[in-house]
Amino acid sequence: MTTSGTYAFNPALGEIVLYAYQNIGVRPTSVLQEHMESARMATNMMLSRWSNQGVNLWAVDLVTVPLIEGQAQYAVDKGDAAGSATNTIMILDAYTTTDSGIDRVIMPISRTEYASYPNKTQQGFPTSYWYDRLVSPTLTLWPVPDGSSATTLKYYRVRQIQDANLQNGENAEIPYRWLEAFADGLTYRLARIWAPQMAQMLKGQADESYQIAAVQDVEAVNTYISPMIGGYYR
Repeated sequence: MTTSGTYAFNPALGEIVLYAYQNIGVRPTSVLQEHMESARMATNMMLSRWSNQGVNLWAVDLVTVPLIEGQAQYAVDKGDAAGSATNTIMILDAYTTTDSGIDRVIMPISRTEYASYPNKTQQGFPTSYWYDRLVSPTLTLWPVPDGSSATTLKYYRVRQIQDANLQNGENAEIPYRWLEAFADGLTYRLARIWAPQMAQMLKGQADESYQIAAVQDVEAVNTYISPMIGGYYR
């Protein structure tokens, strides 16, 4: 005999906030506006930390940029509708595409490597890029696109997780497998403000929940390590 179930459990951010407060002994009927403001700030600070701790697979997307002949530097994709801010955290993989549809991976280089190139205006098929992580980051290609060998740049990037807001029953932009880590992390951060005597105990639980989710949040692929078998000569 089988039973039909649902897959609809996706609590609003406000519900998670109330749950987190209950974990530190603050009953829902005692929650004030200042409690909710603390929760909004703590949530967004936690999401900022998560962006620094690793690749959040649910926030990875593909950006396409048309290449312009003779132009080496390109603004990294803008994040909001007005185009006034960027939401790119890091670039994972980049490749160029020709008119005939052939893709070729290009490799990242450091600022020092780019500075060492004697002819930064040399045109050809781009083989490398320098990602300058400024407030308004840029991506610089080398060789500079010549307008014929490669016409499009594509890159997978980790974007910023969307802001957490409490209005209108909004949900935090997290998948099901991260709900516990989110709730435990928020509980710990709120305890630092409203129940500091419990904070140290709750930090361990928050760290454990994060680690469990982070271990699961990877691409399940094989890794191959091959030794070099070429000869060595003096």
